[in-house]
Formats: sequence, C-alpha cells, structure tokens
Amino acid sequence: MTNTPIRIGVLTSGGDAPGMNAAVRAVVRTGISHGCEVYAIYEGYKGLIQGGTLIRRMDWSSVGGIIQRGGTIIGTARSAEFRTREGRRQAAANLVTLGIDRLVIIGGDGSLTGADLFRREWPELLAELVAAGTISEAQAAAHPHLRIAGIVGSIDNDFCGTDMTIGADTALHRITEAIDAISSTAASHQRTFVIEVMGRNCGYLALMGAIAGGADWAFIPEMPPQMDDWEQHMCDVLRIGREHGRRDSIVVVAEGACDRHGKPITAHYVKKVLEERLGEDTRVTILGHVQRGGAPSAFDRWMSSLLGATAVEELLNADADAEPKLIGLRENRVVRLPLMTCVSDTRQVAEAIAQHDYERAIAMRGNSFVEAYRTLGTLIQSQPSPPDRLRRGHRFAVMHSGGPAPGMNTAVRAAVRIGIDRGHTMLGVRNGFQGLIDGDIFEMDWMSVSGWATMGGAELGTNRKIPQGSELYQIARNIERFGIDGILMIGGWAGYQAAYKLYSERHIFPAFNIPIICLPATIDNNLPGSELSLGADTALNSIVHAVDRIKQSAVASRRCFIVEVMGRDCGYLALMSGLATGAERVYLPEEGINLRTLQSDLDEMMEWFRRGKRLSLIIRNEKANPIYTTSFICSLFEEEGGKLFEVRQAILGHLQQGGDPSPFDRIQATRLAVRCIEFLIEHADRQEPVGAFIGYRGGKVQVHPIEDMPRLMDPVHARPREQWWLALRQMTRLLTTPPVFHQVEQK
Repeated sequence: MTNTPIRIGVLTSGGDAPGMNAAVRAVVRTGISHGCEVYAIYEGYKGLIQGGTLIRRMDWSSVGGIIQRGGTIIGTARSAEFRTREGRRQAAANLVTLGIDRLVIIGGDGSLTGADLFRREWPELLAELVAAGTISEAQAAAHPHLRIAGIVGSIDNDFCGTDMTIGADTALHRITEAIDAISSTAASHQRTFVIEVMGRNCGYLALMGAIAGGADWAFIPEMPPQMDDWEQHMCDVLRIGREHGRRDSIVVVAEGACDRHGKPITAHYVKKVLEERLGEDTRVTILGHVQRGGAPSAFDRWMSSLLGATAVEELLNADADAEPKLIGLRENRVVRLPLMTCVSDTRQVAEAIAQHDYERAIAMRGNSFVEAYRTLGTLIQSQPSPPDRLRRGHRFAVMHSGGPAPGMNTAVRAAVRIGIDRGHTMLGVRNGFQGLIDGDIFEMDWMSVSGWATMGGAELGTNRKIPQGSELYQIARNIERFGIDGILMIGGWAGYQAAYKLYSERHIFPAFNIPIICLPATIDNNLPGSELSLGADTALNSIVHAVDRIKQSAVASRRCFIVEVMGRDCGYLALMSGLATGAERVYLPEEGINLRTLQSDLDEMMEWFRRGKRLSLIIRNEKANPIYTTSFICSLFEEEGGKLFEVRQAILGHLQQGGDPSPFDRIQATRLAVRCIEFLIEHADRQEPVGAFIGYRGGKVQVHPIEDMPRLMDPVHARPREQWWLALRQMTRLLTTPPVFHQVEQK
C-alpha cells in the first residue's frame, strides 16, 4: 500500500499582475520537487466552485516558458458566488474529492480574506457535505484541515507587511517609461503634462513614479495638499521653475487622490487649473491598464519565484491548525507574517484615509514611504529653501569612481538638491579621483542637476584611478584650496579603495580629516556593507530583456544558448538573471567550472533534447573559469551535441552598464544619497570626522565605519565575504531540474 501524496492547489484571484506566472511556476515545480501533486485552479475562485476541467493537475512542463509572460496563464476572476456559504461548500467538495487540502492563494486583500474565511469554515463545510452524502466520512477524516499560504499580487503595492507586492515593480517600469517619453516631447514644446496612475487608496506608484521620473509635482491619497488653496501654491512653484529654465512640467496624480476635505483631485481638474492660472498648454495622459500589462521586470520574476517556492515550503512545514501566513518581502529577504493581521492593517490605512486621518494613514505605510514623501517635497521645489543665516554652511564635494553604473546621476541630483536646500555648498568633482588630483572641481547649483534623475551614465565622469604617492599631496592641497568639508563618493570598488586610502593617510595629511562616505554604485553588486548596489537592478533588467529576445529566436529550431554576463568575480548578475529567466544552468566564479560538471550538464541537456525540448539556456559569469570560457563551452557542446541541437553564444558586454536606470535604482539612489548628505552634515563639525560606507544590510539602511572594509571584503576576488544571494543557489536548481530526470524510463 502506497502513501497518498500531498496535493496542493494554486490559484490567482483579483486583478492580474506581472509576475503571477513566475509565482505559479515556482509553486508547481517546488511542489513536484518535494514529491507533491500540484493542481492549478483556473479562473480563481470561480474555478474552485465549478471544478471539473478548471482544476487540473500540472506537470513539470505545464509551466515551462511562462516566467517571462505577463498576466496569469491560469486566469483570474472575481466570484460573487464564493462569498456565499453555498459557494464555499461546493468549493470544499471539489477540493476534498480531489484530495487537495493545501492552497496557495495569489491575490489582493479580498482574495486573501476569502481564503482565511474558507479555512476557518472548512471543518463545518465538510460536516455539512458528509451529512448531505456529497462526500464520505473517510474523505472528510483524511482532510480535517485546510492549510493556506497567501502571496499578494497587486500592482498598487498597497498591502501591509510586505515591502513589495507582485507586479508593483513592473508597473513602476511602465510609469517611468511613460514619464521619460512624455518629458522629451513636453520639453520640446514647453508643455505641462498631467499623468494619472493607478493606486486607489495607495500612493506608492504615484510617489515613487514621481521620484523616479523626476516629476515636478505629485498627489497621493495618504497625504493631500496641506493648504486649501493648493492650486495657487502648485502654480507658483511650477511658474518659478519655468523662470529658472525648466522647459517642461510633469504632474503625477494617483487615481485616488483627494484634498483634505475628501474632494477628488482628478487629472482633468489639475489640467484645468494649470491652463486657467498659468495659461500653459497642458495635456492629460491616463496610463490605465498599460501599467498592469506586459512582461514582468527582472525583480518581479525573481521575487515571485522566491515567494512561490517559500509558500510551498510553508504549507509543507506548518502545523495543521496553524494560522495562515502571508509570504512577503522585506528589502531582499522573505518574511512569513500572520495573514489576517496584515489584512487588518491594510484595511486600517483605507479607513484612516476615509476618516481624513492622513497623518495616521501615511505613518502606517512605513518609514521608507514617509521618508520618500519628504524627499520628494524637497526635490520638486523650483528653488532651495531660504538659508539659515545663523548657521554656517559647509562645502561638500560629490564625485564618482569605478565603472559607470545606472543611478549615479540620480544620486548626484538628490545629493546636490538636498545639500543646497539645507544651506550647504555642493561641489562637483569631474573624472573621479583624477579630478580631485587635478583640481577639476566646480560649484553646482539647483538647476545644474535638472533632468539628471532619469539619465544613465555618469555626467561628472568616472574612472578607476586610485591615488598614490605625490597624488595624495595634490588631493590634500585641493581639499584645502576649495575648502572641502566632506566628500561623497558614489561608485564601485576602486572608489572604496581610494576613499580608504585617504582615510588611512590622515596622520600624514591633516586635510584628510573630513568625513568621507561611499555610496555603492556598480552593476557587479560586489561591495562591502551593502546587499544591493546602484546599477545592479538595471543591469539585471538589461540581461533579462536580451535573454527574452534570444529565447524567441530559438523557437524555430532546437538550440542551446550560452549567455555570458558581466560581474567580474561576483556571480550576482549570473545567478539572479538565471533565476529570472529560468536558465537551466548558471556558472558562477564562486563555484567555478570543472570538466565533470560540464559532462554532467551536457548529458542532461542531450537527454532533454531527445525528449523534445527545443531550447536550453545557460548563463555564464565572465570569470567563472579562465580555461572553460564561453567559446570553449560552446564548441564542446556543439561537437558533442551533433545533429541533436545547435549551440549559440551571446556575450552581452557593456549593454549591461548602459541605459537609463530602472525605477528601483532611481529610488534607491535617491534614498541613499539623502542619508549620505545627512551623514556629512552630522559629522562635518566633529573634531574627529569619520570615514564610512553606506548600504542595505539586513533589510535596513546601515552606515559602516570605513575601518571595517578589509574585514568585510575578500581582497583576492574583490567581493564581500558574505553574499546573501548565494542562499538562492539551491532554488535555481530546484526550479529547473525535475526530481525524476535521472530515473530511467520504463518502456
């Protein structure tokens, strides 16, 4: 007698969101890898009630090739019938008949609330079904409890307990792409555009879209304008901005925005105000469902995969009567939280807005939301706040070092405007530490960084120069000559080394006794004290977009693609792009490559192609092995594959460093730059200024003493000694290799 396998159901409900398919794929493959049977419930709760062909068992290939697709392949629908006792009883009957007693629900607060009610009623529903003769007592006894794990799928990012919900990052991509495109035509004609974005009771998309797009004004539901005559205040700020040289004005309006009396602030009303009071040619763009559609971003792919896999593990390990959990994300870490507590907190935000208790509403969104709102208030000013005459202003230098990384310009813009607004002089250093040596330093004003929020590259210039010998003396002289009271270095490992060099030479050069702080900016994501660096998310999206196109080109024939990505001796881009694209194999410098690995991977690939597979994808870091190069592996696989499949290589190169920064990189650049300026202001007057580096660690922004740099770094490979993302290595294997692959098929 064999044991009946655990059976898990997965459904998507409510509005669709990019990344849902990645979550469904992860649920199905993780469940199969753990020996479970996984069923997809099509059309949400409607399918749960109708049953039949709408509840289908999935195999490994059922979810192949869906990670890059938007929407949800298993469909979603709102079901009024599930809100009734009769509807839930029929849903229970369908599940018990199939032996399913574990559910992963991917949806919004209404979907997750319905799931919890279903779970609590489960024993009573089964008793009613037994009494009616619909199911047997044995069937009911075999499934006495219903286990639930919830994942939030919502582009609005309106759910408490998780920093990001599935689809929100992709929606931000659509919004910033639209703002970037509109800004260019607006500047050409000196027009004003009012852009309406989704959000209902949550202003996340409007707020972060305004920061990422460099907008000039924004309206969000959580914090209406402070004054009744907000119309005049807005017009005054926009008019002054035009007088100072701004050629366009962008106003972002959340669809749920209102004034302090609850009166809706619509995009068309804002347009009317601007036309009547400023006499400007104003246009309205309502983005609508374009925000919800399209291929998911790299972040939504790997995050959704992580959440889906974790949801299955939660269902397998939780006690039978355990409270259902929300599987969410805090920064880059998965968290498990009481589901209904999160639902309750989410609804309290909406209630606070309805009661006009806006301070409470915005506070419940979290510190990072409040901080972002305050920062936007400074960035959108047409000119800095009047200086405090009683307070001495400092002179802070901003510079780059290392390779260019998307987000560098965004960080400079935020640093310059925040610094000037707080009464300080901001100096730009051209061409990294070479500019500090040459004295290529100039004062930056408010409008000198206009438009920098969206620009890729490094407008100040950058290189990998690390000063030595007499060059340190030249830097000391220029620090004294220009009266520099602190330095913000935005860059990569070379910049960190150079900053550490200055700090270490303070006993020789007194001029170096100023606060110095390093902000991580490199696509390699290989810096100490920060789990994420500016530019890495943009590079990851560039890789994912390229691989999507590569996969499309392979449809007509059986091909293996070997894609080489950057990263130096850090495999972050390789592993995360492998997770986001569904690559079968990822080769990392941390693990290396040997002949035995290549032979095993080749054997497996050949077996896949014999079974009808049409595409195989391998991601290789540029320094995974000095001998087994991309070209070598390509030639090896092509020779051994014979006529079974073709092999092609794609070396993505510097396209990974280029392009405009992603919304994620723009937002984090702004957030970190604000913290860095606050650090310089705090330490500029201290007798013993310190050196430091900033970053995200353990879900929080942390500042580390520069003395810790050698302890945290592996100097031989120029990467952190601890790399959080390596813990995801096993998941990439689990989601790409079926557990039964190596079993011999019986004829």
